[in-house]
Amino acid sequence: MRSILRWILVAVAACGQAYAQAPGGVETLWNCKDKDGRTTLTNEKKDTVGKECRVVQQQRVTVVPSTRNGSKSSSPQNFPKESSSDRLAAKDKQRQTLERELSQEETLLADARRKLAEQEAVRGGDEKNYAKVLERLQPYKDAIEVHNQNIEALKRELANLYR
Repeated sequence: MRSILRWILVAVAACGQAYAQAPGGVETLWNCKDKDGRTTLTNEKKDTVGKECRVVQQQRVTVVPSTRNGSKSSSPQNFPKESSSDRLAAKDKQRQTLERELSQEETLLADARRKLAEQEAVRGGDEKNYAKVLERLQPYKDAIEVHNQNIEALKRELANLYR
């Protein structure tokens, strides 16, 4: 019986916020015994009449009304705003950066293709097996693939910039 009472007490104490309905009042929790010896836990004063009760928990409940009136919050008076000319300037700067990166990637791609062509022209005497030639050329092919993917990504970013 005591373990059930403790469990109920813990549960009610944990849910104390649910009982805090009275604005600016005092929330009191009583443990009462009736004439038959049954124990009840209550937060309503009317349930304590005619019973032997003791206060288990008492706390002041303060309810502060919301200052928001339900509308969207606006930015403070001195909050910096971005003008349309600032947005256009930022977009232009981003476009210039993307175009510069695209140009660099195209140069790197041309250089990687040149290096691959040079390596394809070279044939070492120790490479009698063609698999060894392919193995030696693979890093150059991988570099070309990476540069191609970078160029495609930069072109997509440039196209998305004007949407």
